[in-house]
Parts: sequence; C-alpha cells; structure tokens
Amino acid sequence: MTTEKPNRMLHVPNLITGGRILAVPVTVLLILTDHLHAAFWLFALAALSDAADGLVARLFRARTKLGGWLDPAADKLLLVGTYVAMAITNLIPVWLLILVLLRDLIIIVGIAVLILALREKLSIQPLWIGKLNTFLQLSLVGLVLGAAGPFRDYADYVMPGTLVVAVSTVGSMVAYIMRGVFILRTRLGAQDEQQDGEKAE
Repeated sequence: MTTEKPNRMLHVPNLITGGRILAVPVTVLLILTDHLHAAFWLFALAALSDAADGLVARLFRARTKLGGWLDPAADKLLLVGTYVAMAITNLIPVWLLILVLLRDLIIIVGIAVLILALREKLSIQPLWIGKLNTFLQLSLVGLVLGAAGPFRDYADYVMPGTLVVAVSTVGSMVAYIMRGVFILRTRLGAQDEQQDGEKAE
C-alpha cells in the first residue's frame, strides 16, 4: 500500500500572494509620502509576485480554494490602493479613479442582481476584455510611478496610457453589463418555458 506524499509546495503560492497583500499598504504609504522611486520598485516586485504565484501553482499543482480567492483579492487591493493614492497625489486624474471604481461597483451590483433574480449560485467567468483591462490598469500604475520616479523619460506616455485605460475600462464595463443582461434574459426565459411546460402537464 502506497501513501501519497504531501505536496510541500501547496501553500507557497498563498504565501507569495500574502506577501503581495502586505506590500499594498507600504506601496500606498510610499506614494502618499512622495517616495516614488521606492514605490515603483515595490510595485514592480508585487506585480512579479503575481506571475510567480501562478507559475508555482501550475508547475507544482499547488492550487487551493483559498488561493482562488486570495489571488484576485490581492490584485484588486493593489490596484485600488495605488489608484487612490495616485489620485490623491495628482499623479492621475480623479475622473480615472472614479471610472475604475465605478466599473468594479457595477460588476459587483450586477452579480448581486443576477443572484437575487435567478435565486441560484452563479459562476461568472471573467471576460477577455476584463482581463485585458486589469492588465492595462496595472500597467498604468507602473508607467505613472516609473515616469514620476526612476524613468522620467517616459512621462510623455502617461497621458496616452491614461486614455487607453479609460477606453478599456468603459469597454469592459459595457461588456459585463451586456453579459449580465444576456444571462438574465436567457435564464429567466428558460425558467418561464419550464413553468409553462409544467402547467401543460
């Protein structure tokens, strides 16, 4: 009889993700206190850790339910925290922060509406445009902090990058709204047909 060896790498991705979460308040504080060189490098390290935990999880089959929740939560905390700090310090326009937060709020409210209306658990898969938007939003943080810190030659790219993120955020928002409406109409239509069939019997 053979016993399966415990996976020693099982909790490594979660530890890396935990380190990313701990880096969020430090990065925010560095931005607010105008230590932008250090903020850039810490943010870059946090971004690399996002790729690292995913790589470890895949290579060593170390995926866990906790990791499935922690990883997107860490990304969202890093994103929102840095955007708020950059808006406060006028590194990005306030309207962009509002747009980013509005997108997330609409997605959360939309999921809540679907759950309440359909009265069932839903597994909402992220759309490709949503993934692209998140990547662009995080990339803008690196660009803004880099242009204000160690890579000032890239300052001219900040405004175009801001506009690209704004457009992708609006596009992502519209796509998720359309997806939610489609799911709602499809599921409710199926439920109505099922009820009509039961009445006919």
